[in-house]
Amino acid sequence: MAVLDGFDIDAPRWDQSTFMGRLKHFFNITDCRTALLSASRLDEAKAIVDSCRAGSIPPGTTVEQMHYAKKLYDSAFHPDSGDRMNLIGRMSFQVPGGMAITGFMLQFYRTVPAVVFWQWVNQSFNALVNYTNRNAASPITTKQIGVAYVTATSTALATAVGLNLYTKKAPPLVARWVPFVAVAAANCVNIPMMRQQEVLNGIAVTDENGNKLGHSTKAAVKGITQVVISRVTMAAPGMIILPIIMQRLEKHRFMQKITFLHAPLQVMMVGVFLIFMVPAACSLFPQRCSMAVSKLEPDLRESINSQYGDRISHVYFNKGL
Repeated sequence: MAVLDGFDIDAPRWDQSTFMGRLKHFFNITDCRTALLSASRLDEAKAIVDSCRAGSIPPGTTVEQMHYAKKLYDSAFHPDSGDRMNLIGRMSFQVPGGMAITGFMLQFYRTVPAVVFWQWVNQSFNALVNYTNRNAASPITTKQIGVAYVTATSTALATAVGLNLYTKKAPPLVARWVPFVAVAAANCVNIPMMRQQEVLNGIAVTDENGNKLGHSTKAAVKGITQVVISRVTMAAPGMIILPIIMQRLEKHRFMQKITFLHAPLQVMMVGVFLIFMVPAACSLFPQRCSMAVSKLEPDLRESINSQYGDRISHVYFNKGL
């Protein structure tokens, strides 16, 4: 099928106002197979997208090719800056990266050194993901990145080690849930800290057509809160349900004979959870978040009302992922 004149490559293929529409979108762009593609292939996709935006569609390009190019573009390039994101920080790498780290956290939870090591690895991974998917319109300094990383890692380690020692006499299943509590606590620190510039100086807000209206700290807080909820939701099923499954499986004699396979087994099972939970968690809230003008800071609200009156009732912003 040939591309029609006036094809809008930025028009959503699925309705982004509904959960199911967003779920289809994120299943599309979190496809971990795109993480295997070369930089040159991704740059080719970006060139097609840029050409289409400029109104110069390469001859012979089909609608399917345009959609695939946009899929690669959305999976690898930042929505604000248009820069190619580092591989590990992309949402398309969440399944392979997350399944390995989470699987090992769930397997090696009994000793303090193992807890410390895998929580450190996980927070290093999370910090890179959070930095990569920040709102790029709000720059952050190297010092702020360092403080955010150290604070989040310290929170995760203190929570994990503290609970690990506290649960020594608790039922075994309780100890297996310690990694999730540590991950959830660290996410509540890591994401706001890594995006502190948005909280301090506000996030850029626009009207429905993308015209910049100003910066809002309240919008930043709303966006970051939604991202924290999404990240915790992303990890929850695998880190809560899988320990229950392993607790029951390990009672069987055949499982006791293959202890060396417990870690890879948990990695694979976490991968199954994440294949569904990464797009599902990303879909909880629209990426292009909105907020009523009446809920903005008084000075920004007055500025918008004085210039536009009642014509603008909501502002829009990229909440990040």
